Amino acid sequence: MANALNATTRTEFGKGAARRTRRDGQVPAVLYGHATDPKHLALPAREFAAVLRADGTNAVLELSVDGEKHLALTKSVVVHPIRNYIEHADLLVIRKGEKVTVEINIVVTGEAAPGALVTTDANVVEIEVDATEIPEQFEVSVEEAEIGTQFLASSLDLPSGATLISDPETLLVNVVEAPSEAALEAEGAGDLASNIAAEEEEAVEDSSAADEAAEADEN
Repeated sequence: MANALNATTRTEFGKGAARRTRRDGQVPAVLYGHATDPKHLALPAREFAAVLRADGTNAVLELSVDGEKHLALTKSVVVHPIRNYIEHADLLVIRKGEKVTVEINIVVTGEAAPGALVTTDANVVEIEVDATEIPEQFEVSVEEAEIGTQFLASSLDLPSGATLISDPETLLVNVVEAPSEAALEAEGAGDLASNIAAEEEEAVEDSSAADEAAEADEN
């Protein structure tokens, strides 16, 4: 389902213009694709952020720009690393019925059988899917899964008409035997012993280097 947003055309460019756009509560964006000239747009920041929270970075937008409608896929979003606001967005023009290749997040749910440890080997898979049918995520349930159970990409329930692009044998989630407390303590002790040995070796090397330097000074 497309998310309707009203966008305006930007006529100023550069860092200063981008800052002014963001100060006005909008996100600088570029719409491109299908051999069309890139359109420099400003999106309402709050509404766009709400769409991303609801649908993720593969959100489909129905943009109203100067009386024209454009269907677009959110291709990339740049977020400020400290202040956490959206700095810029790239949007890809799409057509109804068109298929696109996207990465979908893997989310693990449920509790495995007692004594089992769940490890995630792949966080995303790539699929080709109708642009208006992109799933927000794929859930992998490990509820009561026994030790030795593995979940592969081929086991995912894809939307109708979608194709798995990732290798079907890609291991997504692995259920293994949880290490015992004794094993964890032994591993911790081993790491501690290794660190102490490394520090002692480094100290001996530093001492030897100091002795050599002193001898050189005396000579």
